Amino acid sequence: MTEEEIITPAAVTDGDAKTVAGKPARGAVKGKKKAVRQIPQGRAYVHASFNNTIVSLTDPNGNIVAWSSAGNCGFKGPKKATPFAASVIVKKVFEKVEQFGLKDVHVFVTGIGNGRDAAVRALNTVGFNVLSIKDTTPVPHNGCRPRRARRM
Repeated sequence: MTEEEIITPAAVTDGDAKTVAGKPARGAVKGKKKAVRQIPQGRAYVHASFNNTIVSLTDPNGNIVAWSSAGNCGFKGPKKATPFAASVIVKKVFEKVEQFGLKDVHVFVTGIGNGRDAAVRALNTVGFNVLSIKDTTPVPHNGCRPRRARRM
């Protein structure tokens, strides 16, 4: 082989459809890009537990468009359930969903953690138009039958 036929990493740039020695590069992308669908209205689900906060954005049918959690944003241990972590989570989700054009959201909040109110406030400040807020936290009403009384 001569030196012209050997493809070096310096010869291939950015994975574009550039050619080296008359051949297309390995990472050449062919075909047209897939059109990104526009979602003007959707739902935001905020799950705020004592240990973590998770925010999911969906289309009106409930199909997940983007999500993020405190652990996903780099928080560890007890910092995951803080109000600051909740605001960082919402900012990250907003960046992911910008390309879809999502502006109006119905918010569904579950759980009783510290990040609950902060996440809803951050949704409003980051640029979403909050249409409604609904609390979907499961509340026990009487629950299971208690154990029998202990005899001594």
